[in-house]
Parts: sequence; structure tokens; C-alpha cells
Amino acid sequence: MPHLKLTNVSVSLPVFGAGAASLKQSVLATLAGGRFKTTGGVTSVLALDDVSLTLREGDRLGVYGHNGAGKTTLLRTLAGYFPPQTGTVLRGGTVASFVDPMFGMDLDATGYENIHLRGLAMRLSTASIARLTPGIAEFSGLGDYLSMPLRAYSAGMLMRLGFAITTSVRADILLLDEWLSTGDAEFRERAERRMREIIDHAGILVLATHSPELIHRECTRAIQLERGRVVTEKTLGPAPARSPGIDFARLATTR
Repeated sequence: MPHLKLTNVSVSLPVFGAGAASLKQSVLATLAGGRFKTTGGVTSVLALDDVSLTLREGDRLGVYGHNGAGKTTLLRTLAGYFPPQTGTVLRGGTVASFVDPMFGMDLDATGYENIHLRGLAMRLSTASIARLTPGIAEFSGLGDYLSMPLRAYSAGMLMRLGFAITTSVRADILLLDEWLSTGDAEFRERAERRMREIIDHAGILVLATHSPELIHRECTRAIQLERGRVVTEKTLGPAPARSPGIDFARLATTR
């Protein structure tokens, strides 16, 4: 049974070079009021502060808050990308994260090599990656470009490849940020169909968004983050029998 449990989790992120006034202003603007501390000459921001959360099969959690509130950091911590400085994270089931679709990929490696690298970052075995590679290549529609380094790709092609790899396995736990933009209309249509299938079959969904409407439509629970803390938690009601799907193209334009 899929499950996620965070117990008193705190995550601090170093901000190197924060001594420059201009950089401090930039970081403050980006993190929207994150709390800074300096230890041993290294400045860090407390991105998550004593967060506790339990998710079980059937939960659809919406996460909202202003830019810099900690939404993306929470998703990255749930995915296992960020280890907590304090507290524990218990994770049961396979995880698909749409927070960092390029995580584990190398711009100097070919598309095929990056299928392997991204697969390893997703904790897939070498045998599983080899089995999935033909389907990933076909779905991406990148053809001969898969034999070329990623530096030769456009932004849309990179997104295609990252999307094709990340959605190549059915996940028990789906972590979704509102970044998704999949390029041309033909690929976007196929991508949305695949995403609808994945959302419908995921045991747990965690969706970070600025859209209250989307949360009320897709989620059974919601939390509000502020400066890395959970300040509000709500129960919204039962999940729909079948998800009507998310308008990812609209989300990508409303970040």
C-alpha cells in the first residue's frame, strides 16, 4: 500500500555567495520571505520548518502558498531529492516526480544515455530501463535526435524527453508541480492523455499549485505553506470517481 509520512521534517538550503547585496535581494525576492541564518560563514534558508504529514492510498493532497513558501521544496523532499536536516521521511511505493524532469540528466550525453541516467535517478534497475527504452523513444517522437547530445535539443525537445521518461512507469505516488508545458499541440494532446491515466491510477497524488479551483476539483485534502511551515490544513471531500484531467497548458501559463 502506498504511503508517505513526514515527521518533524526541516530542510535548510545553502545560499552560496549571499554576502553580495544584489544577490541577497534576488534571493529574498525569489524566496518571498524565507528565513535566513549564517553558520560557519555559510548562509542558508530554512525552506521547510518542522513539517509533519501523513498520506495514505486514495489521498489527493493540494499544496498552496505564495512563491517561496516551500511548495517545491516539499515535493523534492517527498521525492527523496532533498534529505531532511532533522526529522524523518518514510516512503512506501514507487514515486514519479514532475518537479525536476531533468534531474539526473547530462547535457553532454545523448538522448539514449540520458534515458539510462534519468532512469537511475528514478531508482529504476538497469534491466527495467533497457525494457522501457523502446517505448520511451517512441513516445518522445525524437527519432535520430536520441543519438545526439542534449545540447543540440530545443527546450521543447528536452521537455518531451523528460516527460517520456518520467511517465514510462506507473507510479504509486505522483508528485506534480504546475510547470508542465509539452511543446506542440500534437504532443501535448498525447501527453495529457497519458497524464490523465497516471493521475487516475496513482495511489497518492500531491499537487502544488496556485489555483484554488484546481485543488477543489482534484484534491481530497489541502495544506497551505508559509515560510516553510504548514499553517492551514483542510479536508475537501472525496476524490472524483475518475479525474476529469488537468489543463496543463493553462497551468503552464499561470505560474
